[in-house]
Amino acid sequence: MAGAPLQQLQEGLMVYKDELAADTLARKRVEVAVVTFGGAVQVAQPFTTAEFFVPPTLVATGDTPMGLAVTTALDLLKARKEEYKASGIGYYRPWVFLITDGAPTDYNLPQWGEAVSRVHEGAEKKAFSFFAVGVEGADLDRLTQLSNREPLKLKGLRFRDLFVWLSSSQQTVSRSKPDDAVPLVNPAAPEGWATV
Repeated sequence: MAGAPLQQLQEGLMVYKDELAADTLARKRVEVAVVTFGGAVQVAQPFTTAEFFVPPTLVATGDTPMGLAVTTALDLLKARKEEYKASGIGYYRPWVFLITDGAPTDYNLPQWGEAVSRVHEGAEKKAFSFFAVGVEGADLDRLTQLSNREPLKLKGLRFRDLFVWLSSSQQTVSRSKPDDAVPLVNPAAPEGWATV
């Protein structure tokens, strides 16, 4: 992702930060981490509460090691959940969002198969909810293989709408109890920013 799409994604992350920070409960309860995979996989933002979240500056370089990025994110998530369990703290079911405009360059490596297995197994066990979002040019066939649900295709560059929906949904969840089932507004095609 480069040029206007990358700039719009960066601006969308800022909107996400601002929306969560404006909600007194969500900014203390919602935690965010960011793993990037433009060239190399990097934990650009370890887990932090929304009030301390600073969107990283995104840079596009090199290939797209998507499988390794997913396993890195799931390892990060697993470690965070273990910290909560060790402290006896309840937590909400985590959400993992993958946003890409390309295809995994590691699909023929073991990391891809591991990512697919872990996403499907984790989603089946309700360890997390996984959302794949394809931007123009994304390999939706690979995203379908990876995700346990139909990938969403971003309409144009509507990152702002995506992140407003995401922050609004997380604000709703943050007002519930960790084991409550919280219905989301139209999760199949959220508020017009995506198509299935």
